[in-house]
Formats: sequence, structure tokens, C-alpha cells
Amino acid sequence: MDSFTQELIQDSLTATSEEMFAAMARAAMSSVIYEVLDFGVAITDAEGNLASVGAGIPGFVGMLAPAVHAVLTRHPRPSIQPGDIFIANDPYEGGVSHANDVVLAMPVFFDGRLIAWTANKGHWVDIGGMTPGSMSPEATELFQEGLILPPLKLFEAGSPVEAIFEIIRANSRLPDQALGDLWAGVAALRLGERRLRELCGKYGRTTLVDAIRRYMDYGETMARYGLASLPEGEFRGADRLDDGREIRALIRIGRGEMTIDLRDNPDQDDGPVNGTRDATLVGARAVFKSITLPEPWANAGCFRPLKVLTRPGSIFDALRPAAVGLYYENKMRSKDLILKTLAPHMPDRLPAGHFSSICATVIRSQTPGGPDLTFVEPQLGGWGAGHDRDGDSAQFSISHGDTFNCPVEVNESRNGIHVRRYALNPEAAGAGRFRGGKGVELQYEIVGRRGWVTAGYTRCAVPAWGLAGGMDGTGNRIEIKRRGQAPEARAAFNNAELARGDVVRIVTGNGGGFGNPSRRSRERILQDLRNGYVSVREAVETYRVAPEVAAAAAQP
Repeated sequence: MDSFTQELIQDSLTATSEEMFAAMARAAMSSVIYEVLDFGVAITDAEGNLASVGAGIPGFVGMLAPAVHAVLTRHPRPSIQPGDIFIANDPYEGGVSHANDVVLAMPVFFDGRLIAWTANKGHWVDIGGMTPGSMSPEATELFQEGLILPPLKLFEAGSPVEAIFEIIRANSRLPDQALGDLWAGVAALRLGERRLRELCGKYGRTTLVDAIRRYMDYGETMARYGLASLPEGEFRGADRLDDGREIRALIRIGRGEMTIDLRDNPDQDDGPVNGTRDATLVGARAVFKSITLPEPWANAGCFRPLKVLTRPGSIFDALRPAAVGLYYENKMRSKDLILKTLAPHMPDRLPAGHFSSICATVIRSQTPGGPDLTFVEPQLGGWGAGHDRDGDSAQFSISHGDTFNCPVEVNESRNGIHVRRYALNPEAAGAGRFRGGKGVELQYEIVGRRGWVTAGYTRCAVPAWGLAGGMDGTGNRIEIKRRGQAPEARAAFNNAELARGDVVRIVTGNGGGFGNPSRRSRERILQDLRNGYVSVREAVETYRVAPEVAAAAAQP
């Protein structure tokens, strides 16, 4: 095969993934998918190895290959036929992070031969369980977190297995929304299957399969090239969870490999902030790719030089039936720990710590004479500063990738709330030669007759870390402001009841600073004062600006 044909096929696979992504976003029924883009799509080879990805949550994309592997483990090859579609959301059977993230996978046949798979995974707002939204911070076992589906046939030879549809409808508080998102995923799979069959018709089955294999080898070559530019050695790092427990990482780089050892960590938690090995592995892969091969494409070959070691029964490799509903906070802890371990040794590549939480917030409300409304939204926060720039403000966490916040207009028109305030976090923190980015303050007011909120944040007691002499950022928190009562601030609420007019106030952390604050340029400090990023008090006390100069610069 000539290199020109190779690139044409690879670009066609990328275009197919992007088309699948657009189709799913356009057809979905929940705002967390069609606005936030809390989903991912992928194409794998016949054995389930990642070949091409669409935009979306990196952790979703990285888990789709293990999901196809899980299907192939449970279903013998002879039982898989054209038109089949599989569904799964069991966190302990591969490819799924928690019950809300539902995988769909479809085999692609050409001339009677299995050549590839199309797959996607999206966050369903409610899959049953003990609380609306299915992600209770008080869950103590998997069975409290909703309906669990091992890899099963959802369609058999093109015909729907109606019993599975009825089971989903019976278990979700939002059955129409769940099934609407399901059909959006099905449409994306079938579109991808059609495009792959067209590619086979154009180039031939053997050529397509060989092109996929060769591009995986190319991914490995490029990853090893990037790895060779990193400092070699053994690096140790540690951090603390909000409850005071220490977490540790040991990272070895050398001989064309990177090994991330997370075995020396606490036992799995009694609550839902646990991660399966697959979730931890995907998080580690995302960090590895960001520092070795940051290009937007990915395949299985990109991760061949990486080894991740975990201890079964630990928080980063929990065993069934541990609750994993808030796994995303656990994954944030492992990724941030890896970054904190490496950042001092490659400050030109990695910034200081960011707000490092998904801050997923579930709000349910009852509207007079209408249906109950439930939505889930992750929150924006502040990123850490780098060696030559200030941190970005109001961005999603490093786990989110190419996603967006839900527009205020959509939230207000469809989700039963009024957004009273959406602004940058004004708290002083993250000072440095380069300043950490700002988090946000967001206030949801309940406009229905009643409401409920469920959330579980981390990086609350332990703020974002500074780097190279930069100061730490701030933590995350969520408050309830009930009429006539003092605000109640916590890291987590479980189905807390709200009345009409009550306000849920979210404050996300500012990122850590980079470098000694005394080295920040006067021009940047004055510009921060003019733009409101730094208060007069912070300019005087932290950056040693004369009070009269700071006051004058802060004038509108």
C-alpha cells in the first residue's frame, strides 16, 4: 500500500468518526449530550482495538475499546451477525465507568467477514437507583446506582430485542429521554457502519484492514518518538484527598517505556468515589498522550509504550460491588496525581494544578401541571498557570476534552431553573509570576414548585497546587441558600430538598500559580487590576503594589 492511500483511508476513518459524533449530538434528547457533548464515539478493528475516535469526553473514547473487548469475551464470534447491536453499562465488565455511561457497539461486516466495530458511549441522565440522576454521594454499593446491563444484544440481526427496551423504560425516571438518547446512539452506529462498508467497496476489505493495522503501528512509532524527548528517571509524587488520606504515584521513564505505578494507595472506599481499573487506565493514557503525542488523533498503537500498575481492591482498582457512581472524581485524583508527579520535571510542558473536579450537579424540579424535569451539568473552573502564561479561566477539567457548558437559555427553557448569576470566581488565589485561571460562580434558582439537588465535589479542602514557587489556588464548593436561612455549604448533597425560590450556588476553584509572585511584571498586575482578575487588596498584599497605584488602576 502506498502512503498516499494510507493517509486517505485514515482521514476517511477520522471523517466517519466525526460524522458519527455529529449525528449523535443532533439526535439526542438530553442537554448533557446535545449541548455539553458528554459522550464519545469510536471505530475499532475486528478485535476491538481502537482505530479512530470522534470528539467528546476523552475518557469515553478510551473506554470504547475495552467495551468491545467485553462484548467479544461474552459473545462467541459465530453468534455475532450483521445488524447486531450490543448494549452495556456494567462498570466491572469492561469499558464502562459508572452506570450512567451506557455503551452501544455494532459489528461491521463486509462480504460475510467481520472487519470492524462502531461504538459510542453517552451519559444518560437517569438510569434508576436511589436518587434522581443515579449518582448518589451516599451510595455504598453498585446496586444502589441504578440498572446494570452486562453486554447484551439490543438488536439481533437488525431487529430490536423489545425486552431490553422495556427493562430500560421501567427503570429510568426519564424513560423517554433515556430511549431518545439510545436511538441517537443507534443512528450514529448505523451511519458509521454504512461509511465503513463504503470504504471497503472503494478500496477493498483487505486494504482497509491493513491500513488500520499500519496506522496503529504508526501511532506507536510517534508515541515512542515523543517519549524519547522526556526526561528519564524515577519520579515520586504524593497528594492528599479531602479526607486527609495520602495518595501516591511512582513513575519510571526509560528504555522506550513509561510505567505508572499506583499500587501504593488506600483501599477502596465505602462510598461511591471509587474507580475501576479501566477508568484509571484511561485517565493515565490521556496524560501519557498529552505529553508524548498531543495531536488530536488517537489509536491503540499510541498507548503501547505505557504500562499502568494498580492494586485490586484499592481506590484506583475497586472490586465489585463497590459503588462507583462518582468515579469521575476518582479519575480526576489519579490524573492530577500523575501530573503533579511529572510537572516539576517538565515545567515547559505541564502547568500548575487546576480545579481538578467534574463538579457534576444534578437538579430535579417539579413544574406545576407539567412533568418532573431533571438535568445534570458539569461545571467550569480555573486552570493552572504555565511557565510562560497565565492559567485559563472558566474551562472544563482535563477529563472533559472537547465539551461545552449548557447555554443559560437552554437551561432556563428546558430544565426548570433560572440562572441568577454566572461570573468568574473573585476569590484571591493562585498568585505567581504567572497567575492561575479563575473558576466560576454559578447560581441556579428553583422556579418549580419543589426541587432537589445531588452533587459530590472533590478538591474542596485541598486546593489546586502551585508550581515552581507559585501559590495554591482555591477549592470547590456547593451551597444551598434557602429563604430566611444562612447558606449551607458542603462538598456533597444527596437529594437535598429545595423550595421555589431557593438557590443552589456553585463556586469552583481558581488554578495554581507558576513562579514566585514577586517576579510578576508590573504591567500584568496593573492589567489584572483593570480587568478585575486581582483585587486591590491582593495587589497590595501579595504583589507588593503601592496602595494608591493599585486603587487608581482598579478604577473603571
